[in-house]
Amino acid sequence: MESLKAAVQNGCDAVYLGGKLFSARQYAGNFSLEELEEACDYCHLRGVRVYVTVNTVYKDKELPEFIQFIGKLHHMGVDALIMQDAGAAKLVREHYPDFPLHASTQMTSNSLADVNYWYEQGFDKVVLSRELTLPEIRHITEQTGAEVETFVHGALCVCYSGQCIMSSMLGGRSGNRGRCAQTCRLPYTLYCGYDKVAEGHLLSPKDIATVSILPELIEAGIASLKIEGRMKNPEYVAGVTRIYRKYIDMYFEDPEHYEVSLDDMKELTQLFNRGGFTEGYYTSRGGLDMMSVERPKTWG
Repeated sequence: MESLKAAVQNGCDAVYLGGKLFSARQYAGNFSLEELEEACDYCHLRGVRVYVTVNTVYKDKELPEFIQFIGKLHHMGVDALIMQDAGAAKLVREHYPDFPLHASTQMTSNSLADVNYWYEQGFDKVVLSRELTLPEIRHITEQTGAEVETFVHGALCVCYSGQCIMSSMLGGRSGNRGRCAQTCRLPYTLYCGYDKVAEGHLLSPKDIATVSILPELIEAGIASLKIEGRMKNPEYVAGVTRIYRKYIDMYFEDPEHYEVSLDDMKELTQLFNRGGFTEGYYTSRGGLDMMSVERPKTWG
């Protein structure tokens, strides 16, 4: 709740959060039903929308309880559901046809055909796979009726969004069931034959930061900019939200003089960084510059 208030007070238009059930971040400080209702009231009084993540895949035996949970969210006025499971989305459509749906990044929507398919299935907004370049995103936004959302700041996965089964295979904790153990953050040794080639946190990406290229993102037609932070502290949520709000407003007020101050970049770095930042796949195809090999946690 403290992080939610930090986001709202620092200029967000919408907040995404999870309940204690059916969410892709089972180890986060998720919201009880009472807290979800309180969050809705708090946000709606301030003109901020609330999106609830029900973005894992579900088993048949879970679906009756799932639909009951959705009914409670619908009753309390949640503005949209963020979903991955196509079958569960079909059930929501049947029971609550007026409930807006957003396609989670876990759906790995990385083509125009993907985005248009989900749009035709009733998804108003599609959160793109994080592995797309700016030209690819522009190609999609120019030819779809769906709103396109992308992640602009926070943690990256080493695998395609929604497709990693490493945690599941190594430890029985599936990322697609909300229980990712972040095995990509562990130390590894790389061998070529019997020769040790490298060692360190070889699969651990840096966090993404795009404040320096925000104008390019906006001009590419991205409708909604998403800050990842469900496992981060309220100070982080407040600081990052405030800085991105400042620069979004700056772009729309005076795009020709858009410039990011060194002080703001320093603040973002101090709030959380893994050996600096990367612009992710927006501007590159990957590589060592995207990785935090030395240390997987914040460098402060």
